[in-house]
Amino acid sequence: MSLHPRTALLSVSDKTGIVDLARALHAAGVKLVSTGGTARSLTDAGLPVTEVAELTGFPEMLDGRVKTLHPRVHAGLLARRDLPEHVAALAEHGIAPIDLLVVNLYPFARATARAGCTLDEAIENIDIGGPAMLRAAAKNWAHVAVLVDPADYAPVLAEITAQGSPAAGIARATRFRLAQKVFAHTAAYDGMVANYLTALVPGAEDHADAVPARAPFPAVLSLQLAKVQDMRYGENPHQAAAFYRDAMPAAPAGAALLAGWVQRQGKALSYNNIADADAAWECVKTFAEAPACVIVKHANPCGVATAGTLAEAYAKAWKTDPTSAFGGIVAFNRVVDAATAEAMQATRQFVEVLVAPGYSPEALAFFGSKTNLRLLEVPLPASAAGPGVAAAGNTFDYKRVGGGLLVQGADAKNVAATELRVVTKLAPTAAQLADLLFVWKVAKFVKSNAIVYAAGGMTLGIGAGQMSRVDSARIASIKAAAAGLSLAGSAVASDAFFPFRDGLDVVVDNGAACVIQPGGSVRDDEVIAAADERGVAMVFTGTRHFRH
Repeated sequence: MSLHPRTALLSVSDKTGIVDLARALHAAGVKLVSTGGTARSLTDAGLPVTEVAELTGFPEMLDGRVKTLHPRVHAGLLARRDLPEHVAALAEHGIAPIDLLVVNLYPFARATARAGCTLDEAIENIDIGGPAMLRAAAKNWAHVAVLVDPADYAPVLAEITAQGSPAAGIARATRFRLAQKVFAHTAAYDGMVANYLTALVPGAEDHADAVPARAPFPAVLSLQLAKVQDMRYGENPHQAAAFYRDAMPAAPAGAALLAGWVQRQGKALSYNNIADADAAWECVKTFAEAPACVIVKHANPCGVATAGTLAEAYAKAWKTDPTSAFGGIVAFNRVVDAATAEAMQATRQFVEVLVAPGYSPEALAFFGSKTNLRLLEVPLPASAAGPGVAAAGNTFDYKRVGGGLLVQGADAKNVAATELRVVTKLAPTAAQLADLLFVWKVAKFVKSNAIVYAAGGMTLGIGAGQMSRVDSARIASIKAAAAGLSLAGSAVASDAFFPFRDGLDVVVDNGAACVIQPGGSVRDDEVIAAADERGVAMVFTGTRHFRH
């Protein structure tokens, strides 16, 4: 049965669209009840408004902390209209039903995100009456409609004002959907408050007028994820799967995360498509200084390159490992143009997904005939769309284990040239230094144990995910040979230290002329001596990049 609201209570912090909504409700014959600043906004707009204090017969008190926490409000929201005893109780006490509730909450997230927010200010931005009303109305969804999101104002108004339609009024299905949204919203709000408060360091409560010190990880971690779509299956056909987007991502502004994609064409994404596309996108964002291409297969880069144009970067990345690139995911850090599309056509590479910050009209027309090719657009912030700092990623990394969750800060460290420590008698040349910085960025995105060879802004061989670092070095050289690439004079990166000189000997035997690694082994002196003996330059980063 549709609901024809007669009385609406409006009390919002975010006043987006509230006057237009109230004006339309008034025109539809709905009585308006409101509080504080919302009531003033409606009165200023010339609308007749009943203050909550007039409704309850009790003034707002305690600086507005108590205004809607009253039986005349909550009974009006919670009374079931289909139970005679509820209807009789309302009549006995002279309480009018409230059929429509429009509420959004104090801006706790915005307040606590401000650098100078004190504990007192954070506490004052914890809403009490709002969640109580929202939950009451949502519990009684069969008889009350509740709006917590301004995006729902227009469609609900359309139902209320549907002229000449037997279904005019707010449909039962709509009311239930709105109630679902409310409980998710209040859960997220409470979780956000808990995340903030349980991250405060002991003693913060003793200085409530100061900005409190916070630990990086709260004692209680609440996550809010909204389902975007069901997948056909997970990693394998016998596994069910779905994709969820973080409703409030813990990431820096402008992080350009994959979950914000817009799909420009192609069939539905699979579980593995999304996982691999994220790996490719996070890697390609690292190369802000020049056009870059990353090709990923099974979560590992199989080709990475930078060049003067995207087309050149793609051609170089593809040459690293054409065999593995088949059926891969390709990511670019610049708008894809026609020349890049033509370069991809020239290799005849089968691509599952293409990710980029945009596509020229000519490129879209070129790819249009490839109806199964999925084109994802993820805009980069200005700082990462050209020379400068690469776009940030997630603040936290999560890994599910049986009965728990591992949480860590994201591996966002990019080593600068000034941080490198030359540990050999031979120092790298300027060209070698550029190769070392390039290959080190790539190694961060390769599964451990990782060994990566590169030269001239192009990967030459990648060894990933082996139990032995020596095996990774050998596999990388085998792949380079299969692609017809020479490792002579290359730079090589190892994501963690060489525990023995054997790994160093293998990469030099394969042609490496300079090496970048974290250092930190008890046998560093032995490995440095081996590098000096072999006549190669080696630098330490002091930073490890394990990736499991």
